[in-house]
Amino acid sequence: MNDLRRLNFHHLHYFWSVAKEGHLTRAARQLHVSQSALSAQIRQLEEQLGHELFIREGRALRLTDVGSVVLEYAEGIFGLGQELLAAVGGDGAEATPPLRVGAVATLSRNFQDNLLRPLLGREDVQLVLQSGSLEELLERLAIHRLDLVLSNRPVVAGPQQPWRCRRIARQGVSLVGPPRLDQDAFRFPDDMEGIRLLLPGPSSDIRTQFDQLCEDHALRPRVHAEVDDMALLRLLTRDSGGVAVVPEVVVQDELRSGTLARYCTLPGVEENFYAITTRRHMQPRLLEALLPEIP
Repeated sequence: MNDLRRLNFHHLHYFWSVAKEGHLTRAARQLHVSQSALSAQIRQLEEQLGHELFIREGRALRLTDVGSVVLEYAEGIFGLGQELLAAVGGDGAEATPPLRVGAVATLSRNFQDNLLRPLLGREDVQLVLQSGSLEELLERLAIHRLDLVLSNRPVVAGPQQPWRCRRIARQGVSLVGPPRLDQDAFRFPDDMEGIRLLLPGPSSDIRTQFDQLCEDHALRPRVHAEVDDMALLRLLTRDSGGVAVVPEVVVQDELRSGTLARYCTLPGVEENFYAITTRRHMQPRLLEALLPEIP
């Protein structure tokens, strides 16, 4: 017990903030303390632990091996603190805490809207929606600043990354474009000649599948645009006169109104949607309502 009392959790929190930022000045600005005061508190923690925690590399800081171990423990300690605040609504109130959902920037906005629709309009629900790269969102999920991450890429759990990832939807990918004047059914791959294509960017799993499909059929597609953001791909499909390789959920409104038409479903090309959470002592009630089968 005496050794535990020697551990200054205030200093540990400062170390955790510096380690996450990787830069003393940025961490000091975020914590609203002077850089010299922050540096002094880090040194005190190092003295308490008997080890150096950082190595200076120019203006940046790199964790030592011991520093990496300390960071893992700090993540757990302060992650549980965030979970505690979320569980009680942050101030002990009985009101349902907000559900904080992150979605990768390339994920269809329509898919997100469809998924969250059961919660929309409820008086007892507050949603906090964020977007970013998968890596950024997982960092927030790890410290319980997010309750759920929606992604079109799966993640694999590891000893230091206790993710729970499950596929919640799967959708075929189609060729979608302006309504065709002729009444003949579109034939893939025979009718691909001369079509101006709007494609997801090279990093997309859909693009990888489509490129392989073209390779299998010896197709050399005429690429008009490559777009990472599905919302922008939707607008370009609507306004450019080109034909998009896209999950139908992205352009569901335009298909319903007849502004766009589905030419064909591409064989073997599909997009998967994943819900990623992390192990917690108590999952938010709204998350259980949204994904009732989540473990």
